[in-house]
Amino acid sequence: MVGDGDRAPDFTLASDSGEEVSLSDFRGKPVVLYFYPRDDTPGCTTQACGIRDAYAEFEQAGAVVLGVSPDSVGKHVKFREKYGLPFTLLADTEHEVAERYGVWGEKKYMGRAYMGVSRSTFVIGADGTVAKVFHDVKPATHADDVLAALRSA
Repeated sequence: MVGDGDRAPDFTLASDSGEEVSLSDFRGKPVVLYFYPRDDTPGCTTQACGIRDAYAEFEQAGAVVLGVSPDSVGKHVKFREKYGLPFTLLADTEHEVAERYGVWGEKKYMGRAYMGVSRSTFVIGADGTVAKVFHDVKPATHADDVLAALRSA
Protein backbone atom coordinates (compact mmCIF):
# COMPACT_ATOMS: atom_id res chain seq x y z
CA MET A 1 0.00 0.00 0.00
CA VAL A 2 1.31 3.44 -0.94
CA GLY A 3 1.62 5.81 2.02
CA ASP A 4 2.74 9.29 3.01
CA GLY A 5 6.36 9.90 1.98
CA ASP A 6 6.43 7.09 -0.60
CA ARG A 7 7.28 7.64 -4.24
CA ALA A 8 4.03 7.56 -6.21
CA PRO A 9 4.07 4.61 -8.63
CA ASP A 10 4.00 5.79 -12.23
CA PHE A 11 1.32 4.46 -14.56
CA THR A 12 -0.25 5.04 -17.96
CA LEU A 13 -4.02 4.83 -18.50
CA ALA A 14 -6.52 5.82 -21.20
CA SER A 15 -8.28 9.11 -20.46
CA ASP A 16 -11.75 10.39 -21.20
CA SER A 17 -10.20 12.41 -24.06
CA GLY A 18 -9.03 9.16 -25.68
CA GLU A 19 -5.36 9.89 -25.01
CA GLU A 20 -2.93 7.94 -22.88
CA VAL A 21 -2.01 9.78 -19.69
CA SER A 22 0.95 8.98 -17.44
CA LEU A 23 1.45 10.25 -13.92
CA SER A 24 4.99 11.24 -14.89
CA ASP A 25 3.51 13.68 -17.48
CA PHE A 26 2.77 15.98 -14.55
CA ARG A 27 6.13 15.93 -12.77
CA GLY A 28 6.81 19.43 -11.50
CA LYS A 29 3.17 19.99 -10.47
CA PRO A 30 1.21 18.70 -7.49
CA VAL A 31 -1.27 15.99 -8.47
CA VAL A 32 -4.51 15.00 -6.78
CA LEU A 33 -5.01 11.35 -7.73
CA TYR A 34 -8.38 10.17 -6.54
CA PHE A 35 -9.78 6.67 -6.86
CA TYR A 36 -13.54 6.18 -6.85
CA PRO A 37 -15.77 3.13 -7.36
CA ARG A 38 -18.10 4.01 -10.28
CA ASP A 39 -19.24 6.82 -12.52
CA ASP A 40 -22.66 8.38 -11.97
CA THR A 41 -23.43 6.81 -8.59
CA PRO A 42 -24.55 9.01 -5.69
CA GLY A 43 -21.31 9.14 -3.67
CA CYS A 44 -19.05 9.36 -6.70
CA THR A 45 -21.15 12.12 -8.22
CA THR A 46 -21.09 14.11 -4.96
CA GLN A 47 -17.32 13.70 -4.79
CA ALA A 48 -16.70 14.68 -8.43
CA CYS A 49 -19.06 17.67 -8.30
CA GLY A 50 -17.40 18.88 -5.09
CA ILE A 51 -14.07 18.97 -6.92
CA ARG A 52 -15.74 20.62 -9.92
CA ASP A 53 -17.25 23.33 -7.74
CA ALA A 54 -13.89 24.07 -6.09
CA TYR A 55 -11.83 23.58 -9.25
CA ALA A 56 -10.63 27.20 -9.40
CA GLU A 57 -9.00 26.66 -5.99
CA PHE A 58 -7.26 23.50 -7.22
CA GLU A 59 -5.96 25.51 -10.19
CA GLN A 60 -4.76 28.30 -7.86
CA ALA A 61 -2.81 25.67 -5.94
CA GLY A 62 -1.26 24.60 -9.27
CA ALA A 63 -2.67 21.10 -8.89
CA VAL A 64 -3.66 18.63 -11.59
CA VAL A 65 -6.71 16.51 -10.69
CA LEU A 66 -6.99 12.96 -12.01
CA GLY A 67 -9.99 10.76 -11.20
CA VAL A 68 -9.52 6.99 -11.58
CA SER A 69 -12.14 4.24 -11.60
CA PRO A 70 -12.56 0.83 -13.24
CA ASP A 71 -15.17 2.28 -15.62
CA SER A 72 -14.55 2.42 -19.37
CA VAL A 73 -13.46 5.50 -21.31
CA GLY A 74 -16.98 5.70 -22.77
CA LYS A 75 -18.61 5.79 -19.32
CA HIS A 76 -16.09 8.43 -18.23
CA VAL A 77 -16.97 10.61 -21.23
CA LYS A 78 -20.70 10.45 -20.36
CA PHE A 79 -20.04 11.15 -16.66
CA ARG A 80 -17.74 14.08 -17.40
CA GLU A 81 -20.15 15.62 -19.92
CA LYS A 82 -23.26 15.09 -17.76
CA TYR A 83 -21.74 16.96 -14.80
CA GLY A 84 -19.39 19.37 -16.59
CA LEU A 85 -16.29 17.99 -14.89
CA PRO A 86 -13.23 20.12 -15.73
CA PHE A 87 -10.63 17.47 -14.86
CA THR A 88 -9.39 14.25 -16.43
CA LEU A 89 -10.93 10.85 -15.73
CA LEU A 90 -8.81 7.74 -16.26
CA ALA A 91 -10.03 4.22 -17.07
CA ASP A 92 -8.39 1.56 -14.89
CA THR A 93 -10.56 -1.21 -16.34
CA GLU A 94 -8.24 -4.00 -15.19
CA HIS A 95 -7.76 -2.29 -11.79
CA GLU A 96 -3.97 -2.62 -12.11
CA VAL A 97 -3.29 0.92 -10.88
CA ALA A 98 -5.79 0.57 -8.03
CA GLU A 99 -3.97 -2.60 -6.98
CA ARG A 100 -0.54 -0.89 -7.14
CA TYR A 101 -1.83 1.89 -4.89
CA GLY A 102 -3.45 -0.61 -2.50
CA VAL A 103 -7.03 0.59 -3.00
CA TRP A 104 -8.50 -2.52 -4.68
CA GLY A 105 -9.92 -5.14 -2.36
CA GLU A 106 -12.91 -6.83 -0.84
CA LYS A 107 -15.87 -4.64 0.01
CA LYS A 108 -19.19 -5.46 1.61
CA TYR A 109 -22.56 -3.98 0.87
CA MET A 110 -25.86 -5.23 2.26
CA GLY A 111 -24.28 -8.50 3.35
CA ARG A 112 -22.70 -9.18 -0.04
CA ALA A 113 -18.92 -9.33 -0.51
CA TYR A 114 -17.34 -8.22 -3.78
CA MET A 115 -14.09 -6.77 -5.12
CA GLY A 116 -13.91 -3.06 -5.78
CA VAL A 117 -12.18 0.29 -5.30
CA SER A 118 -11.90 1.78 -1.84
CA ARG A 119 -12.57 5.52 -2.19
CA SER A 120 -9.07 6.97 -1.63
CA THR A 121 -7.06 10.04 -2.60
CA PHE A 122 -3.33 10.60 -2.95
CA VAL A 123 -1.95 14.15 -2.87
CA ILE A 124 1.33 13.87 -4.76
CA GLY A 125 3.96 16.60 -4.55
CA ALA A 126 5.67 18.14 -7.57
CA ASP A 127 8.64 15.81 -6.94
CA GLY A 128 6.48 12.68 -7.25
CA THR A 129 6.39 11.94 -3.51
CA VAL A 130 3.08 11.24 -1.79
CA ALA A 131 2.42 14.14 0.58
CA LYS A 132 -0.91 12.90 2.00
CA VAL A 133 -3.15 9.86 1.65
CA PHE A 134 -6.87 9.91 2.40
CA HIS A 135 -8.61 6.54 2.89
CA ASP A 136 -12.35 6.03 3.33
CA VAL A 137 -12.95 9.46 1.81
CA LYS A 138 -16.20 11.22 2.65
CA PRO A 139 -17.58 12.50 -0.68
CA ALA A 140 -19.28 15.59 0.78
CA THR A 141 -16.10 17.02 2.37
CA HIS A 142 -13.53 15.55 0.00
CA ALA A 143 -12.70 18.71 -1.97
CA ASP A 144 -12.21 20.83 1.18
CA ASP A 145 -10.08 18.12 2.85
CA VAL A 146 -7.81 17.80 -0.19
CA LEU A 147 -7.48 21.56 -0.65
CA ALA A 148 -6.38 21.89 2.98
CA ALA A 149 -3.72 19.21 2.37
CA LEU A 150 -2.54 20.96 -0.82
CA ARG A 151 -2.18 24.27 1.01
CA SER A 152 -0.13 22.73 3.80
CA ALA A 153 2.08 20.58 1.55
